[in-house]
Amino acid sequence: MTFTPSEHIQTILRNLPMKPGVYLMKDDQGTIIYVGKAKKLRNRVRSYFNASAEDNPKTLRLRENIRDIDFIVEENEIKALILEETLIKRHRPHYNIALKDDKKYPYIKINWNEPFPKVETTRRIANDGSRYFGPYVAMWAVQNTLQSLRKVFPYLTCDRVITGNDPRPCLFYDIKLCVAPCIGAVNQEQYRAMIAELMDVLGGKSEGVVARLQLEMNAAAENLNFERAAALRDQLRAIEYITRQHKAVNSDFIDQDVIALARDKDETVVQILFVRNGKLIGSDARSLEATEGETDAEVLGEFIKRFYSTSAEVPAEVVLPQNIEEARIIQSWLKSRRSGERVTITVPKKGDKRQILNVAEENAKETLHMLRAQWEADSHKHETAIKELQTALDLPTPPVRIECYDISTTQGTAIVASRVMFVQGTPKKDEYRRFNIRTVTHAGSDDYQSMREALTRRFARWKEAQENPTPRLVGKEDKDETWRILPDLLMIDGGKGQLGVAVEVLREFELTDKVPVVSLAKQFEEIYLPHNPIPVILPRRSDALFLVQRVRDEAHRYAITSHRARRTKLGMASQLETIPGVGPTKRKALLKAFGNSIDAIRQASVEQLAAVPGINRKLAENIKEAL
Repeated sequence: MTFTPSEHIQTILRNLPMKPGVYLMKDDQGTIIYVGKAKKLRNRVRSYFNASAEDNPKTLRLRENIRDIDFIVEENEIKALILEETLIKRHRPHYNIALKDDKKYPYIKINWNEPFPKVETTRRIANDGSRYFGPYVAMWAVQNTLQSLRKVFPYLTCDRVITGNDPRPCLFYDIKLCVAPCIGAVNQEQYRAMIAELMDVLGGKSEGVVARLQLEMNAAAENLNFERAAALRDQLRAIEYITRQHKAVNSDFIDQDVIALARDKDETVVQILFVRNGKLIGSDARSLEATEGETDAEVLGEFIKRFYSTSAEVPAEVVLPQNIEEARIIQSWLKSRRSGERVTITVPKKGDKRQILNVAEENAKETLHMLRAQWEADSHKHETAIKELQTALDLPTPPVRIECYDISTTQGTAIVASRVMFVQGTPKKDEYRRFNIRTVTHAGSDDYQSMREALTRRFARWKEAQENPTPRLVGKEDKDETWRILPDLLMIDGGKGQLGVAVEVLREFELTDKVPVVSLAKQFEEIYLPHNPIPVILPRRSDALFLVQRVRDEAHRYAITSHRARRTKLGMASQLETIPGVGPTKRKALLKAFGNSIDAIRQASVEQLAAVPGINRKLAENIKEAL
């Protein structure tokens, strides 16, 4: 069946410019769900709606949810790529390929612009005249390296102002972990020469330092200064330890990132090997989301853009297993990220680069294999937990679908009930819901009445969905589906009283035989069943107990988050009424005009505020100033 876009979308497609730029696709809520760049906007955006898109499941799902398309024209493709990255980081669109874990790597920083440079760790590179070495995979690797380095190069770690005239040094001088320029034991030139050698070792150029230390060690031994010779020997061993961690992988002595890819069904892992000055200093693996239907070349291209948009360092060369689209443009963009220094994208067929790429590919495969094993292990635990819970609670069917409810309030204000959903033992966050409680308005909270209202509204929606079998569709999503399906287990966060309320509500909807219900008391993790005064105590190390606790804790977290958001909103609404001239009527008019959003009122101009019925310009100015 041929997909036909709406007239609104067709009008946009006909009138898009044949210029480079960025396009933003939005859903029916106005949320940006995809950001892309194009050499020619009209051709690229139209491709989502022609026959070539029919074979890509991801594109099919995307275009079914597109209700509007914005675009921004740029001067060239490089500027379009930079803008695309900025917008993706800002909006995090659902359909863009994304790194599952976005992190900054640790580096060793040498403050070379200072008279007496210090050695520090950092995760952020700045153009401040300092020298940076890395990246390292983890902070522990940095600390291990620095611990060894300091035995060879006892650098400063204190905050003293170095004059050379201090009366005495600190303890580090006594234990040979500082050369004490503070007392003039070494001058500035000697100290900087030591730090320069330290940087040579970090940069993989330790040969000169090793040669000097060996000569000094031999001379000390010949002069029978065995204590000095032993100290120099220990320093050589420390340097050997550091250089041994950095395995030499090529003779070009350049900085490279070697990137490989492994895929299995919808799972994708990218492996990166960090080569600095010809030596392998570390590696990392990243899982990617939303790669279904994308080619390897497309995934690699998107990964490079995502990864280096936040990376603190861009190497001189990026080694890939295959060519990618727009390699020239990406090279130019990487050059701009590297302060104008050239960056080369290489696809080797043989030699040292091919060998290290083979290593990266093998690591990617092993990482994906390990991740799949972990996922399967987790899945097995979920199945075990569900079976254990069914047995312990004597349920008629496995509790594959668990709903849990919790109440959150502060002194009876902004009461919120949360509903979380777990399916097959894992949270299904798109089915989380919250209920702003309306029937409890007096001072002091009534958790029982709040729970009654939440459950009544939930099962009223189930009843409505049964009486109206035609689903309400948005795109292809059935908005009634989450209410239409009854849970295999209904959990209430609370004790016997809350459980009694749940039983009464189920009885009202004639669901007592269809929906098993339990409550979980917080103090001793006791599970109460209807009409049974003796609680069920799950074994402390059982998977079933861990599952129940996770469900309960997630309901509690979601309730608190929702309550906090509502309390903030109500607080802001009350703040409106503290402004002279703004009473309940004008507050309602303002909220109605700006979509019940306090943020929208705060961001509105004086002119926009004055356009609201009942708000004159003077009052609009007062509102603007107050907010």
